[in-house]
Amino acid sequence: MARPELIKNIPREQRLSRLAPENEIVLKTTKEIVVKFIEMGRCSPGTFEEVFKLVFRTIKETVVEE
Repeated sequence: MARPELIKNIPREQRLSRLAPENEIVLKTTKEIVVKFIEMGRCSPGTFEEVFKLVFRTIKETVVEE
């Protein structure tokens, strides 16, 4: 964990934009899967939000179970 005195020197925007490593991996994996769904025609702009959330939740639950 970063020391509090070092965190104070990081601009607020950078502190908020950081993800936990686990969440970053889940997010990148979700992106790759949804991109494949789009390429295959199984996801459209109208269903993107729903599909992305479902895939993200499924991957997150799988990672947490282990």
